[in-house]
Amino acid sequence: MDLDLLSNIFYAMVRTGTPLLLVALGELVCEKSGVLNLGQEGMMLFGAVIGFIVALSTGNLWLGVLLAMSAGMLLSMLFAAVALGFNANQVATGLALTIFGVGLSTFVGAAWVGKPLAGFEPIAIPLLSEIPLIGRMLFDQDVLVYLSFALFGLVAWVILKSRIGLIIQAVGENPDAASAMGLPVLRVRTLAVLFGGAMAGLAGGYLSLAYTPMWAENMTAGRGWIALALVVFASWRVLRVLLGAYLFGLASIIHLVAQGIGLSIPSNLLAMLPYVATILVLVLLSRDAIKTRLFAPVSLGKPWQPGH
Repeated sequence: MDLDLLSNIFYAMVRTGTPLLLVALGELVCEKSGVLNLGQEGMMLFGAVIGFIVALSTGNLWLGVLLAMSAGMLLSMLFAAVALGFNANQVATGLALTIFGVGLSTFVGAAWVGKPLAGFEPIAIPLLSEIPLIGRMLFDQDVLVYLSFALFGLVAWVILKSRIGLIIQAVGENPDAASAMGLPVLRVRTLAVLFGGAMAGLAGGYLSLAYTPMWAENMTAGRGWIALALVVFASWRVLRVLLGAYLFGLASIIHLVAQGIGLSIPSNLLAMLPYVATILVLVLLSRDAIKTRLFAPVSLGKPWQPGH
């Protein structure tokens, strides 16, 4: 395997892993606050279709990105109202949100299927993009990939180094104690849910505006579910989310790699790898449930109301 092929594999790995990274970062913050939102797939799809329609109609890609994030936030507001405002079961609410988002995106995007769009193009950083092996992977990407790098750094700093991160984790670990200290538990959780929605919408916008600049029904292909498993796989640690996103991204393109090096394994079989990897990860984690619970936020998925 020559250096150019490896460089192309790493380049594709980052591109494929970017939507997983974006949505997983949002879900990580959400779960750190104690809220389990299973609606990522629906929010991604709604963000993808709204971002595409806006960008194609106005010719402004950045407006499409902004509206994609807003679309994800809109659905997350619905989740927050039901799960946090009315104290409904978070699992059931998240599943309902996914079903609603999938159906809504199909309905809204019916007239836009297959229409071409000139999406975000790669921007090579002079000199740095010429570094062997990693130059193209890190420094010859489109602007949304660069944005994902910045968002990863921001989320890592907030969670690990900032007072805001401590507040989010305090609310997720023990909301009663956090409330007794004067922290606005429901407000923190609502903002975390909105951030998760914005990131899911951005991930969907990346798919329809940069990765494959077009709209197609169910174009997320289960990435929202993979991202949910990725957060558990990463044991709710930010750096592991980054590594896991790119590993799953690599698994998603392994069929292309096999074709590139001349393997005769059926491509459809290899295309199953990211989903098989998701199942295997969850099975392996379930074998050591005690260790998994040690890293999970204590109040994850548990409803809470002031005074209860």
